[in-house]
Amino acid sequence: MEYSIKPIAVVSNSRKMIKDDNWGNVISTVELTKDIHASSLKGIDDFSHLEIIFYFDKVVDEKIQYEARHPRNNKDYPEVGIFAQRGKNRPNKIGVTVVELLELKDRTLIVSGLDAIDGTPIIDIKPVMKEFLPKGELKQPSWATDLMKNYWD
Repeated sequence: MEYSIKPIAVVSNSRKMIKDDNWGNVISTVELTKDIHASSLKGIDDFSHLEIIFYFDKVVDEKIQYEARHPRNNKDYPEVGIFAQRGKNRPNKIGVTVVELLELKDRTLIVSGLDAIDGTPIIDIKPVMKEFLPKGELKQPSWATDLMKNYWD
């Protein structure tokens, strides 16, 4: 079974190359495509944060990971399955990030914290609601904390 998904928006920002760290100061605009009506964003500015679902369109098929690997190919980290990490070389090339909504301008969202490069196609936008956030304390392995130490700097 195959699915076809059309982008609903496109990212514009200063990041032109795929890079793993230093996303903290990146401000992005997410502009709706011509076939998506501006009214689809009505009321979105009542939310402080959004989930942005995007497509890693620059990842070549030969780089896709289907099995376990060391995160960032760093042998200091344990070998874990692709679904136990957030790497870009995923089977369906889908990324998800929670961003802060800074401003809504007609057909454009201005956000911070989006770790997608310039030109990335957006496939969905959802408001973050408290009721969908995890309940209780989050758990993660120490390698994940170490890996993320420079991600948002």
